[in-house]
Amino acid sequence: MRQFIADKASRLLAVLHRIEWLGPLVVRLVFGYFWLETGIAKVHNLDGFTQRFIGWGIPYPAFSAGLSAWTELVGGLLIMLGLCTRLVCIPMLINMAVAVTLVVSSNLMGLDDYVEADEIVYSLIFFWLLVSGPGKASVDTLLARALGIRTAADATPVLRIGMRAVTD
Repeated sequence: MRQFIADKASRLLAVLHRIEWLGPLVVRLVFGYFWLETGIAKVHNLDGFTQRFIGWGIPYPAFSAGLSAWTELVGGLLIMLGLCTRLVCIPMLINMAVAVTLVVSSNLMGLDDYVEADEIVYSLIFFWLLVSGPGKASVDTLLARALGIRTAADATPVLRIGMRAVTD
């Protein structure tokens, strides 16, 4: 019975390993589209978005609102494409840090409120993309391969089980 379960689990893990590129792709497409859409809405109503920045007391509201809106629009597009993914996550994280610090934190009373805040979840996704990269199905990976740059997506992971090494 133990061997049966191990065989079935191994087969399932092998199937999942073959489609692991799909996870980052789906996250990037959906998450990037979300930011592209919010950025477009803010750019199209920049005066209204600037008024919100004035109400929140953000310095240089017109400049800050424009920078934030365009960061979301361009950042969302680049994340969807998987182009400059790690680089674009930096300004997106800064955008979220400003939102949490200057806007959201005034409504948060404790740790539970912080971990449930949308901006914290967005920050975690940006952090994951920054650290892990866009995955195999991305323009970044295609460019790296064309330039001869070895990426983590190209590496074959080695899993150590006991004293023997198992490659995927």
